[in-house]
Amino acid sequence: MTYAITQTCCNDATCVAVCPVNCIHPTPEERAFGSTEMLHIDPRACIDCGACADACPVDAIFPVDSLSVAQREYADINAAYYEGGEPSAAAEVDGPNFHVWGEPVFGRSLPSDFGPLRVAVVGTGPAGMYAAQDLLLHTAAEVTLIDRLPVAGGLVRYGVAPDHPATKKVGDTFSRFHSHPRVRMHLGIEVGRDVTAEELAAHHDAVIYAVGASTDRRLGIPGEDGPGCLSATSFVAWYNAHPEAVAQGVDLSAERVVVVGNGNVALDVARILVADPEALAGTDIAAHALEALRASRVREVVVLGRRGPEDAAYTRSELLALKHLPDVELVVDDHDPRTGAAIDVAGAGERAGLLRGLARVRTDAASPVGAGRRIVLRFHSEPVEVLGDGDARTVRVTDGGGGAADLAAGMLLRAIGYRGLPVPGLPFDEASGTVPHEGGRVAGLPGGYVVGWIKRGPSGGIGANRTCAAETVGTLLADAVAGTLPAPTGDAKAFRRLARRRNRRVVDARGLAAIDRAERDRGRRDGRPRVKLATVEELVATARAGRLPRLSR
Repeated sequence: MTYAITQTCCNDATCVAVCPVNCIHPTPEERAFGSTEMLHIDPRACIDCGACADACPVDAIFPVDSLSVAQREYADINAAYYEGGEPSAAAEVDGPNFHVWGEPVFGRSLPSDFGPLRVAVVGTGPAGMYAAQDLLLHTAAEVTLIDRLPVAGGLVRYGVAPDHPATKKVGDTFSRFHSHPRVRMHLGIEVGRDVTAEELAAHHDAVIYAVGASTDRRLGIPGEDGPGCLSATSFVAWYNAHPEAVAQGVDLSAERVVVVGNGNVALDVARILVADPEALAGTDIAAHALEALRASRVREVVVLGRRGPEDAAYTRSELLALKHLPDVELVVDDHDPRTGAAIDVAGAGERAGLLRGLARVRTDAASPVGAGRRIVLRFHSEPVEVLGDGDARTVRVTDGGGGAADLAAGMLLRAIGYRGLPVPGLPFDEASGTVPHEGGRVAGLPGGYVVGWIKRGPSGGIGANRTCAAETVGTLLADAVAGTLPAPTGDAKAFRRLARRRNRRVVDARGLAAIDRAERDRGRRDGRPRVKLATVEELVATARAGRLPRLSR
């Protein structure tokens, strides 16, 4: 029996580190690591030890013979990655070739190479927490965690779809550092609003900005700002109970929704729109979103892709999840002959090849929405205008042949990518939406560093931030050894006083623990993992009181 990596793979390579026979690839040292959708286990080399499954932070690894019907394709995906090549270095005729242990090599500078460091990490999502983890595990640094929201988690809490609970488990790995003895937490503090970048730097040896890419790219077409048109960023925030989302801000009264984009976020929002609300009732989806989805009239979601199925940006694992969505039909719009041709010639493991066997349909303004629920993948289509308003809204799209077609739709969601925003006090590249840097070191700002999407742009999943953080922390420590970090003029107590003077609603680690307890208590009453507090006021009040506040009706 061998193991296989499945849909929720986060790519952080924890499994690679614990595998005794080097059968998981690509590794962080291999060129393909940064571009592969997921990691793969070589079935010819796996020795069935289970170390990878135990270490996986998102429960993505299972024995092949225990895979569910919906997961069985992942055994083939893992095996196909190694087809035509040599078995992993570990696979030999006489059995596995275990690691040869030599003298330990430390990948980080030892604390004796420099004095005690006090590092601020701005942002508590995966990028920031991987950086904090690296510092706490490999140095004696003190870490100040800062977030503009009064609760930690970033995109793990507010970006991962609620029906992907295994992916959210990586948050448990990060949360163990929230109460670390060398961590001080200041949640609800925003750089540029409550404190300046200069003030933050004055109280720390170094500051790592992990602020992500919090806004979305625009289509730039007429009608995009009209009613019923919104970003996937806003929609995801709405169903994930983000405190800055408007609880009643999404109208689901129309039968068809058009989603523009071909990435994983586009598939996420399409899936949530047509999924069975009772299946979502067992997740941590926002209470207001669950109520709206139960009353929703949406039965069809058309996902528009500018290019063909061979160039789709979504991962194979997310597409496979759509194919196995209960009581939802996945079909392909074949208005353009290039779509069918690409599907027919693609290999079985390629993105386009995974669409083989799906029904092919045509969608336009005259196409009625059927009685069942379905997702339509429409390639070689680009929106050019949104017409009308209210229930008579129409999305005009190119038809691939130079003409145009109209799609009647009650709502248009744009899911064409995220974009970073400037941080006051830091340089910013408007073209890329990132902070200029060299190996994570902010250009022209001694002691300033970046990690995650604000560093490299909105690419890569949760695990990609681990190697990204390793590079940035390595640069920071090299600067510490070289003695080029500016000396702070204030200490940790002074910063705490400053933060609380500027914002009386700061949440610390004890307050965050109170929020977690309250949300889990609410979840237990409803048979859910947690019921999120959905407003800043509720979060702050719960943090202060250590108990669930009485909610207004």
